[in-house]
Amino acid sequence: MSQRPLASSTNGRLNLEQQRKRAKELLSQLKSLDPSATLSQAQWQVAKQLGFASWPKLKAHVDALDFAARHPGFDASDESRTTHWRCGNDIAHSLQLAGFKGQFRMLTDPLCMGPVRELPSEAFRAMRSTFISQAFALDSTEVVHRINDEYNQLQALNNADHSVLWCEADAYDQLFLVRALAGLEQAPRKLELIEADRIPGVERFIGIGQLAPDVLAWLWPQRRLIDDDAVQLAKRAWSAYCDSSPLKLAELAHGNHPALPFLAPALRRQLQELPGLEDGLSLTERLSLKYITEVGPVPFGRVFAELMAKREPLPFLGDMMFHALLRPLIDGTAPLLIETETNMEWPRRVLALTPLAQQVLDGNACWLDHASHERWVGGVCLRPRQPHWALDHDDLPVWRD
Repeated sequence: MSQRPLASSTNGRLNLEQQRKRAKELLSQLKSLDPSATLSQAQWQVAKQLGFASWPKLKAHVDALDFAARHPGFDASDESRTTHWRCGNDIAHSLQLAGFKGQFRMLTDPLCMGPVRELPSEAFRAMRSTFISQAFALDSTEVVHRINDEYNQLQALNNADHSVLWCEADAYDQLFLVRALAGLEQAPRKLELIEADRIPGVERFIGIGQLAPDVLAWLWPQRRLIDDDAVQLAKRAWSAYCDSSPLKLAELAHGNHPALPFLAPALRRQLQELPGLEDGLSLTERLSLKYITEVGPVPFGRVFAELMAKREPLPFLGDMMFHALLRPLIDGTAPLLIETETNMEWPRRVLALTPLAQQVLDGNACWLDHASHERWVGGVCLRPRQPHWALDHDDLPVWRD
């Protein structure tokens, strides 16, 4: 089979569109020999001819070259000893593309879900590992190893030469920030924070992970030093979040905290995961059920997409987290949702309301009087058919007997 020769390049520049065109042309040749040939196979061959192990590696190289061409004067000004911290791996690749030289670390523990109590380190890690492995159906041994590794690395913040925390304004990120700072004895000499709640030109800012490397480069000069006021505030917030009563958390959520300006709104949104006083639903549950009421039976994945695109006031959930949060509404003895097409992956399964769900939405029934799953918001445990904390219309906690 004859192949088109490689486009010659003496300056190292590669044009991705040209390589895509080459892959499509190659696909036609491959299909003449094997009708089941795919574009991915053609792209892999093109990448291999150019010296790359895979098409994604070729694309990453082109992206890095394009970034460098657009920012000839940009220097990330971090060093190899710098550690960039994030509550997930969503910016790791973009940091590399933008030329950041430091190492990347993350804490993936979703502290906005499941039990979060103030316990000795070993017991705390065991509690979180058990929750994560059960909620997301993950191998328990692997989860224990990952959680231990991440929290061990986090302890190094106390003595690190230079660390930078990359956060946005939602509960997932702010609870990661609070957890990181609450473990410090005092503010280290050079611990910096980059925060964002909106980005110019981005109509619906969900998170830092959606941003191009260019924008990470724009955010870099906006970092600021963490001081002792921020550390002390984080310690208060962490203690309040772990408490079995939400009263102290509500006090912080309704306050104003210049040391960590995005903390209060995030805590207030997290407080809204407590059951409503009348319907017993968290805000996530309520938004989901109302959407399904409006459109009728709808794929699971589309409910999540609607919340993230329009309805969620401060997006903090990933897709698997959303799936885990809604499972009790499906799997309970008196469910609020009926799930069909269960032979498909969960995003494509269709959700419809039960009669009980309509009663709950109409204010004629309280979900926690019918639920069969225990649920946690930080240190607050919500047990079915038991007295519990709830939230009134002013987002203030009240005790419901």
